[in-house]
Amino acid sequence: MRTTTLPDTQAKPEQSNQRLSLTRRQGERRNLRSPLFINVVRLALLVVFLIVWQFLSGRFIDPLFISSPLAVFTQTVAWIMDGTLWMHTEITLQETLLGLFFGIISGIAAGFLLGLQPLLAEACDPFIASIYSIPKIALAPLFILWFGIDIQMKIVLASVTVFFLIFFNTLAGVRNADQHLIDAVRLMGGRYRDVLLKVIVPSATGSMLTGVHIAIPYALIGAVVAELIASNRGLGYLIDASATSFNTAGVFVALLVLSIIGGILNALVNSIDRMTSRWKTEISIGRKLIP
Repeated sequence: MRTTTLPDTQAKPEQSNQRLSLTRRQGERRNLRSPLFINVVRLALLVVFLIVWQFLSGRFIDPLFISSPLAVFTQTVAWIMDGTLWMHTEITLQETLLGLFFGIISGIAAGFLLGLQPLLAEACDPFIASIYSIPKIALAPLFILWFGIDIQMKIVLASVTVFFLIFFNTLAGVRNADQHLIDAVRLMGGRYRDVLLKVIVPSATGSMLTGVHIAIPYALIGAVVAELIASNRGLGYLIDASATSFNTAGVFVALLVLSIIGGILNALVNSIDRMTSRWKTEISIGRKLIP
């Protein structure tokens, strides 16, 4: 006796429902990752932090130690109106940018030189390691003796602080260049310049930008520490003067400006990184590979 099997009509609706639910979940995840949602979360966290800070100040913690958001805002407006904040910020920003510039240029040049010359790198390695191990703040008195207490001393200290971070990252990027790509370029008749420009430089770009990301706060640290040690201008001097006069709000204003400068510089480096790294692939959970 022949038996006929009827098609499973219930399986298809179940499969379609599963696909629909999976699509819905993926859509919800994409919504959670949207820039607007992330910015709203950031703003909410900031508002909560400010409310808690204002609530604790004067009720549970002495304002002398933590000040308050309202006091910081009042001090910021006062310093903006009389030009104090602009003048000190301009000095520190100039020192930081020049320190970054000279530190990045010298670090990249030294990284490529020693990365492409293994024998020279091996000879210089103990000297570089010895100098790198010296706390950079310990060099400040020597730089004061050499350059005085003017802006040159702050720029040099910031540059030395940045140099080693850029140098080591650039050196690692040059040494980690894909040997297979180098061999392929040579097999196709490429010269040394082609290998350098088409393989080694792109390979080292990501490491260099990583070094710049790390170097930005250290450039600020170098400039501010130099101002704290010997200066009558700059945000470091403003922090020291405010702390000496027990103006906690003034200290927070200077710290806020420093954080804004660091954030802007990091955003600029991120933009450069996106423009120079379009050839790379990016892996993200729940998404495809995005070139």
